[in-house]
Amino acid sequence: MGSGARLRGWAERRPVLFPLLLSFFCAALSEPIRYRIPEEMPEGSVVGNLAKDLGLSVRELPTRKLRVGSEKPYFTVSAEHGELLVSSRLDREQICGKKPVCALEFEAVAENPLNFYHVSVEIEDINDHTPKFLQNSFELQISESTLPGTKFILEVAEDGDIGLNSLQNYKLSLSPSFSLISKEKQDGSKYPELKLEKPLDREQQSYHRLVLTALDGGDPPLSGTTELRIQVTDANDNPPIFNQDIYRVSLPENVPPGTSVLQVSATDLDEGANSEITYSFYRTGQVFHLNSKSGEITTLRTLDFEEIKEYSIVVEGRDGGGLAAQCTVEINIQDENDNIPEITFHSLVERILENAVPGMLIALIKIHDQDSGENGEVNCRLEGEIPFQIISLSKSSYKLVTDGTLDREQTPEYNVTITATDRGKPPLSSSTTITLYITDVNDNPPVFQQSAYLVHVPENNPPGASIAQVSASDPDLGPNGLISYSIVASDLEPRALSSYVSVNAQSGELFAQRAFDHEHLRAFQLTLQARDQGSPALSTNVSLRVLVTDRNDNVPRVLYPALGPDGSALFDTVPRAAQPGYLVTKVVAVDADSGHNAWLSYHVLQASEPGLFSLGLRTGEVRTARALGDRDAARHRVLVSVRDGGQPPLSATATLLLVFADSLQEALPDLSERPTPSDPQAELQFYLVVALALISVLFLLAVILAVALRLGRSSSPTTWSCFQPGLCTKSGPVVPPIYSEGTLPYSYNLCVTQAGKTEFNFLQCKEQLSSGQDILCGDSSGALFPLCDSNESTSHPETLTAQAPPNTDWRFSQAQRPGTSGSQNGDETGTWPNNQFDTEMLQAMILASASEAADGSSTLGGGAGTMGLSARYGPQFTLQHVPDYRQNVYIPGSNATLTNAAGKRDGKAPASSNGNKKKSGKKEKK
Repeated sequence: MGSGARLRGWAERRPVLFPLLLSFFCAALSEPIRYRIPEEMPEGSVVGNLAKDLGLSVRELPTRKLRVGSEKPYFTVSAEHGELLVSSRLDREQICGKKPVCALEFEAVAENPLNFYHVSVEIEDINDHTPKFLQNSFELQISESTLPGTKFILEVAEDGDIGLNSLQNYKLSLSPSFSLISKEKQDGSKYPELKLEKPLDREQQSYHRLVLTALDGGDPPLSGTTELRIQVTDANDNPPIFNQDIYRVSLPENVPPGTSVLQVSATDLDEGANSEITYSFYRTGQVFHLNSKSGEITTLRTLDFEEIKEYSIVVEGRDGGGLAAQCTVEINIQDENDNIPEITFHSLVERILENAVPGMLIALIKIHDQDSGENGEVNCRLEGEIPFQIISLSKSSYKLVTDGTLDREQTPEYNVTITATDRGKPPLSSSTTITLYITDVNDNPPVFQQSAYLVHVPENNPPGASIAQVSASDPDLGPNGLISYSIVASDLEPRALSSYVSVNAQSGELFAQRAFDHEHLRAFQLTLQARDQGSPALSTNVSLRVLVTDRNDNVPRVLYPALGPDGSALFDTVPRAAQPGYLVTKVVAVDADSGHNAWLSYHVLQASEPGLFSLGLRTGEVRTARALGDRDAARHRVLVSVRDGGQPPLSATATLLLVFADSLQEALPDLSERPTPSDPQAELQFYLVVALALISVLFLLAVILAVALRLGRSSSPTTWSCFQPGLCTKSGPVVPPIYSEGTLPYSYNLCVTQAGKTEFNFLQCKEQLSSGQDILCGDSSGALFPLCDSNESTSHPETLTAQAPPNTDWRFSQAQRPGTSGSQNGDETGTWPNNQFDTEMLQAMILASASEAADGSSTLGGGAGTMGLSARYGPQFTLQHVPDYRQNVYIPGSNATLTNAAGKRDGKAPASSNGNKKKSGKKEKK
C-alpha cells in the first residue's frame, strides 16, 4: 500500500514538477561544464571537482552514482570526492591532429533522479614533438653558370605540435655562397628556400655540404636537422622556368583514382638536350602521380576530406643540362556528403516497468556526422507508431523518453528504430534499432477458464480420487503469474469441509476425501480461489457445484409381506369363490436409490401353481388368474422377486403363503398339516432331501427323548402344563404387549383336536411379559396362530375366558401411533413409528383384521368397525383412534380397495364381496 501511495503521489505531482525539472535539465545540457588541461597528464591526475561544479554534495555521491558516459574512457569520476580524473593517456596530436582547438566532449550521468550534464575538456598542446625531416640528407645540383639571386626550394620539416610549439623557423649553416629564406604558405605553414649569393666555380669547389636546421617556438625550442649536399655541375645557360610559381586547384573528394588534377608547364630557352624538361616530385608522394614528360598530375587513390583537407606538392622541372626549377602545387579538397550520420547511445535503460509514467528518460542519443556544413547537420526521428518520443537537446544530442502507456501483456518488447538524416544533397541517413524490454508488474488477476463449474461425481467413489480440476491463467510473468488454488467457502460445515474435499494448491485438482453417498448428500457447492504470488497478490473466485449422482447400490426392501417375529412368512387367506382378477394381496417394496435405480418391477420366481395367480409388473398386486378348481390345493406358496431398474439390477425376494379358505377356522387345519408343495423341477434332489430329513428327525427324537427324561425327574407341575387337559384355560402371562412389531395388542389361543373341534379361547394377560419370553407353551414354530394338538381335547367344552376391561386412559404412545406412509409429521392421532418396516407391518395386520370386522364375520368378538379391539380394550376404542392409512396399503385376503375402507368402517361392504362373506357366515353357523 505504501508503494502504491507513493506512485499515486508522484502521478499527482508530475504535471507540475516535470516541466520545471525538464527546464533545469535542458539548461544543464545546453551549458556544458568546461575544463582546460595540458596533454600528456599522468593517469589519476585531477581535472576538476565535477561534483562540486554540478552542485552535488559529497553525501549525495553514493546515491547519485555520478559517472562519465563516453565511448573512450579518457576520464573517470572519483566515487569518494566526485573529482574528474584522467584515466588514460591524452595525446593531443593523436586525438585531434592539426586542429587548432582540441576539446573532448562527453556527458556526466547522475542517477536518482537520472540527469545528464555536458562536460567539455580542452586539451592544450605542449611542446612534445621535435621538427623532423623526412630524409637525413638530400642532394641538390646547381650549374656553375647559375646567376646569383637564384632561389631553390628545399625540403620542409614536419612538427606534430601546433601554435607556437609548431615549426617556426629554418637556419642554414654558414656559407659564403648560399643564404636561406623562410617563406609561408597559404595555410600558414613555412618552407625554406636556398638563395645563391655569388657565382659558383666547379673547378674551385665542386661539392658543398651544408646543415639545414628546423626550429619550433617552444620553451625551450626543439629542433631537427638534415644535411644539404650541393653538387656544382657544368654550365647550362638557361634553366627551366615554370609558368606559375604556385598552382592552386580545388578537387572534390571521392574522385576515382586516375582523375587528372592539373598539368604544370615549364619552358627552357636552350636548345637540344638542354631544352628537354623532365618533371618530378621534389618529395615522393603516395597520393598523386606526375607524368615526367607532360607534367600532368593525376590521383593514385581516393581522396578523403575528413582525413586531409589540403595537399601542398613541390614539382621540379629539370632540363637535359642539369638546370632545374621548382613550383608549388596546392590542392584544396572539397567536402562531399559521403558520410552517413553515426548514432551512439549513452546510459541506455533496456528494461522498463510497464507502469512507467510518460516522459520517463530511456536513453541519451548522440549523433555524429563527419561531414561539414549542411552535410553534417542531422535530424533524428523514430520509425513506426510506438509509445516513445525523441526530444532534441542540442545540435547533436537527443533523449529518448516514454510517450504513452505500456502494457507488457500486449507488447512484451519494442524494437525501437532511430533514423538520423543529414541535410546534404542527396541526404544520407542511418538507422539503429534497439530492443526495449517491458518488465512485468502484477496488474492482472488470475482468470478461470469457466465462469462457474458443474461437476457430476458418482457415489461410492474411492477416497482420494480426483473428481474435477479447475484451471486459471495469469498473463503476468514470474511470481506475478504463479497461481495457487484454495477453497475459501462452502455450504458444508466448516469443520466437515476438509473431510469431504481438498484441492491441490499447484494444479487446481480437486480430490474427494471420502466416499460420497447420494442418499445422504446429493449436492454441495464450493468457492475456489486462484491467487497469484505478486506483491500485492491478486485473486479471483469461482463457484464449483458438485452433484453426487446415484448408483444402484441399494437393494429393494420388502415392506409387505413382512416376516413374523421368528423370521417365518405370514399367510393371506383367499376366498374359495374368488373370481379371476380378485386382489389377493400386494407386495410393497421401496428402494433407497433414485431414478431408474429405484424403478421397481415385480416378478414371480416360483409358484406351486403357476397359472393360478398373476403379479402386476409395476404395482406388485397379486390377483387370481382363474377360479379355484376342485383339484387345486388349498395352500399355495409364491416366491416373488422385486427387481430395480439399475445396471446391473439388484433384487430382493418375498414369500407369499396363500390359503384358500372362507374363514380363519377353515384355514387352520391347512396350516397345521403344512403340506410340502411338490416341485417338479426338484425330482433329482428328492432323495437327498429325504435322507437329510431322516437324519434330522432322528436327531430331534434323540433330543426330545433326552429332554423328556430330564423333565420326568422334575417335580414342578408347571413343566407339564402344556400337556395337561386344562391347557387352553390356563391363565398366565402368555401374551407380550409389543405393539410396535406390527400385530394388534390382542391375542387369542386356538386348540385343534383330532376330531376337528376347535377351541377358541381368549387369553387373559395378568402380568407383563418380556420381549424374549415364549408365547403359548414355548412354541416357536413361527406360525401366526400357535396350535396345541391334544388327544383329550374332546373333554373340554368351548369356553370363553372372561377378560378384565382395560384402562380407560389407555393411549397409543408417540412411537406406536400409525399414520400415512407419506407423511413426516402425523396428525392429532399420532405419527408413524420411526421404523418404516414396523409401520407397514402394523398397517397390514390392522387392515387384515378390519377386513373381517367390516363384514361382521369375525369370530374375534366385537362389533363391526372395531376390528375386535373393543373386546380387548372396551367399547370406547374404535377405529376412530387409528388414522386413515388407506392410500398406501391394500387389504390382504379381500378384493376391497383402499378407498372403501371407510365404508367397511361404517359397516358397509362392497358389492363384489357380499357373496363370499355370506358363505363364510353360513359356514360359521354350521
